[in-house]
Order: sequence, then C-alpha cells, then structure tokens
Amino acid sequence: MLETSQFRAIENHSEWAERSEFWVRNIAKSKRKRRRRERTSQPLILTGHGSSLRIEQGSLLIRQGFSHYPQKAEQFRYFKGDLQLPRLILLLDGSGSISFDVLGWLGEQGVALARVQWSGDPVVYASGAGFIGNPENLQWQYKTQSDEQLRLEFARTLICDKVRNSLTTLRKHVPDSSYREKAIAKANETLVNLPKRQFGEMNELRNVEAECAARYFAAWKAVELRWKAESRYPIPDTWRKYQARSSILTGRKARNWKASHPINAMLNYAYTVRLAQLQVQAVSDGYDPFGGIMHHYRREIPAFAYDLIEPERPKVDAAVLAFARKQTFSGADFILRKDGVCRLSPQLARNLAGLI
Repeated sequence: MLETSQFRAIENHSEWAERSEFWVRNIAKSKRKRRRRERTSQPLILTGHGSSLRIEQGSLLIRQGFSHYPQKAEQFRYFKGDLQLPRLILLLDGSGSISFDVLGWLGEQGVALARVQWSGDPVVYASGAGFIGNPENLQWQYKTQSDEQLRLEFARTLICDKVRNSLTTLRKHVPDSSYREKAIAKANETLVNLPKRQFGEMNELRNVEAECAARYFAAWKAVELRWKAESRYPIPDTWRKYQARSSILTGRKARNWKASHPINAMLNYAYTVRLAQLQVQAVSDGYDPFGGIMHHYRREIPAFAYDLIEPERPKVDAAVLAFARKQTFSGADFILRKDGVCRLSPQLARNLAGLI
C-alpha cells in the first residue's frame, strides 16, 4: 500500500492521473467479447483504495477502488447464474472491505477470490469450488510425491516443457544478440541431453534448469524500454535496459524478490497472478495445492501450484516482454519506494494482470 505522503505527492502531478487514465482506456480496448451463452473467462481485476464487495438484495455489488484523482467511479453488479460473472476475482494490493456473506455467495456461484499483495506474494482467500479431493488425482499426486524416481521423472518433464517454451520466447520476443544465440544453443543442447541423463537427486536436475535459466535471462540484456516525460518523472539509468532477473536489493545472495527494475516488477506480478490461477485450478480439479512434487511441501506455500507454473513461466515472460516492448512508459507508471523497491502503479498492474 502507498504511504500517505507518497500518495499525496503523486496526486499533485497531472502526469500520474494522465497515465492512470491511459491504462484505464487500454483495459477497455483489450476486453474480449463474450460469446453467446458462454460464461466469461476474463477475471475481474480490482485495484486502488476503497474497493468493496457486498451483497445487496441477493446480488453481488462490487465497487472498484480509486487509484488517482479525478477518476470515474466503477461499479459492477452480478446476479446468480449470470454469464457475465467471472470465475476469478483478483484484488491487486490496495485496500477495501468484504463481508462473510460475499464469501458464501462466491462459493455458491463457483467464483474464486485471490489477492496479490504489493510484495508479489499471493493470498488466496477462497476457491469457489472448495477443496473437494478427486481420489484418483490425489492417489497419483501422493504416490508420485513419495517415490523419488517418479518425482524425478515428473520434474524432468516439467523442465523439458519449460526449456521448450523458453525457446519460443527467445525466438519471438528477445532481440537478436550473441547472448540470445548462446541461450538458444544451450536450450537446444538441454532438450537433446536431458531426456537421456540419469539423475540421482532433485538438486542435479535443478542445476541443469538453473544453467538454462542463467543463459535465458542473460539474453534479455538486449531488451530496452522506451520512456517519456523524463523531465517531470526522471528515472534511474539502470531502468533503460534490462539488467538481470535477480534484484540488487537482496544482499549478497541473488534473489528475484524486491524487484529493482520495472521488468522484474512486472514479472513478479505476472507470475503471482498466474500462480493464483493455477492454485485455483488445482483445487477445482481435486488436487492438493500444497502437495508439491518437484517443490517440497511447506505449510505456507502452494507447492503443487509452484510445480505447475514452471513450464508456464516462459509463456508469462512472453506476454510481459511483448507488452513492455510495445509501450512507451513514464516514470509515473512506477513507484520507487524508499528502500529502492520498484512497484507498478495500480492501473498498470491491472493492465498487466489482464494479459495473463
């Protein structure tokens, strides 16, 4: 959430309001029309401050939060069985209110509710279907989880799919460079050798994946962002070109959280949105979302969803790269916190979530 002083300072600049309205219009243009008698597949994305969900005369009344001034108030009303009712409601940071009656209504209508915090951490409050285990799926999941060889084969398949998808992203969305050619060569080599190699433990397989990832993200150094209005919203020089997937703010050990570059901030948000979708899908399909196979069980982490997202990450990367390379950004699209962490403005985050 923005600190009060930050929010007031931002409101004083017309560029913030102009950019927010630009992203609002962008959302309206990108909405896909729903086919006749088809329930919408588009999630409803809420952001800003003062969002609310409540039940009024049997219908669900939702008010979009405010992210800038002036901003037109948005309201959505859904009735039971409504084809326009989304299967997923995403709350992106911000603030607001929700009642117990709303949770019951959403559960009855099969609507999942998830929140993405400013840090990029997902919090899934409710899954519309609840956790009703499918015996066959759970039996497969726990059997694979407890057998080391089955675990390794499952992980090998995930990593092969991830590397294959990363090749597509490199070829279609990363500018040509020597780094890109090395990354493509490494990915091709891995796809030839990985199915034939024997692994004794998961860390050996992870090392192979890490080597590919290092080459993959090194190829992104050719990616540049376009900027405008720099006299009013100056930006750090390090934001002009992509640096690295890890943040410079995580100390001596390289980590991907606490993004210090706009593209990494977009990736963290996008991964979290996709993770929330996969967790909801795993629950509705009758799997245990915490019963990880490649990733170990941890009470606070939906480890099975982290398994499922591995081959999806390059697809998310492709969406983020295509989006980032098409836009001309302003410093008003991002918030630089006092600790150096780069965050997305609410309406930009809403646009990005809609792509995933």
